[in-house]
Amino acid sequence: MEALISILIGILTAGGVYLCLRSHTFPVVLGLTLLSYAVNLFLFMMGRLVIGKPPIITEQASNYADPLPQALVLTAIVISFAMTAYIIVLALKARTEMGNDHVDGKEIR
Repeated sequence: MEALISILIGILTAGGVYLCLRSHTFPVVLGLTLLSYAVNLFLFMMGRLVIGKPPIITEQASNYADPLPQALVLTAIVISFAMTAYIIVLALKARTEMGNDHVDGKEIR
């Protein structure tokens, strides 16, 4: 299972980097979204998912789930949503000012 998750994280990262290097703004936004998914999956998997265990340490609990990766993923989801919204607003503003959606503002002929 760890190999499958590692391959999935690698595919998401590779796809995100590929899309971030494109010349139009929409693939760049999708690339940043894929990169944020890869980071979220990595953060979640680094915490060793434990099923059926309490996230709070008590005297009678022999094993517990680590709540820190879950908190990190929740924070990363909020940050990636805000980043995506900001990038979309910037792309729309650049589209209205320059008249095209090319990343460097040049027209393709």
